[in-house]
Amino acid sequence: MARITLSKLAHSYVKDPKSDKDYALRELNHEWEDGAAYALLGPSGCGKSTLLNIISGIVTPSHGRILFDDIDVTFEDTTDRNIAQVFQFPVVYDTMTVQQNLEFPLKNRGKDAKYIAQRVASIARSIQVEDILHKKARGLSADQKQKISLGRGMVREDVNAILFDEPLTVIDPHMKWELRTQLKALHKELKHTMIFVTHDQTEALTFADKVVVMNVGEVVQIGTPQELFEKPAHTFVGYFIGSPGMNILDVEISGNQAKLFDANVELTQNYSGLKGKLELGIRPEFMTLCEEGQGIKIEITRIEDVAHHKIVRARYDNKDINIIVQEDVVITKTMNNMTFDMSKVNIYENSWLVEGEKI
Repeated sequence: MARITLSKLAHSYVKDPKSDKDYALRELNHEWEDGAAYALLGPSGCGKSTLLNIISGIVTPSHGRILFDDIDVTFEDTTDRNIAQVFQFPVVYDTMTVQQNLEFPLKNRGKDAKYIAQRVASIARSIQVEDILHKKARGLSADQKQKISLGRGMVREDVNAILFDEPLTVIDPHMKWELRTQLKALHKELKHTMIFVTHDQTEALTFADKVVVMNVGEVVQIGTPQELFEKPAHTFVGYFIGSPGMNILDVEISGNQAKLFDANVELTQNYSGLKGKLELGIRPEFMTLCEEGQGIKIEITRIEDVAHHKIVRARYDNKDINIIVQEDVVITKTMNNMTFDMSKVNIYENSWLVEGEKI
């Protein structure tokens, strides 16, 4: 296991980059805690895989350094970094049995037969492939092969880190939840530093101790799932995390008074010196649908029943907004107003969260 430090790290695939737009990964400074589970989360093309490949040694960064436990490995080969990596598509030896595939990383490092048998049995049990250990990999389905790839990545106990590059893409949807749970349990057992790349927020929030949210080559927030939900550092995080995401409304602010399109609300903090584009962020979970005259007038467009709640789709200030209502609430024709839990309101200046002064 290792503490991984990223110091002034940046990368461009352009030979002579001139601006931020030329960088696939903009400058990043961060320390990955030894033994923690991280998820790199963001849309396609945001720089997740580039960052993972820099950590693994597949890509050499344009700028900055990578340190494993304070040892500079920036220009070290992948093999010298002592990491395991699981890719998006399964990498297995088709001519070997499942057992031989799982044994291979350990035999390659000269481990004794008793230890190999114990580790393979433990991993096979965790990923539930005990019944196919003696089958050739060639005849397995894509999701079975990916389970073997996962097993091979986790069978070694002496690695500095295990890196996962969207490893559940080819897994059957019914098995994804189960494998996520198993990966989380294995992390607690093995205590390896694990970094998991995904564009699926459910995978990230289920697996990780901390989530690194990326957009357009930039890390916009690193935090626990709760921090990302309650205090998104950027409007992108608020919109990207959550289903539905955070409602973002244009606002004018003077002290603790916020003026929306046709309504005024009183904030729990005082704000001063704000410039540029100001926005109010409020999650659908922290809004209440109420009767006329009790809040801010909205236009409801439709109501969706979703599992244990309802999603009210509405319009306000020519923008789509969403309100989550408990399933047992009866929505009448006169319930066309909304109110906010003001303790859950966030204020953004030029898309970045700003904190005011407590009143």
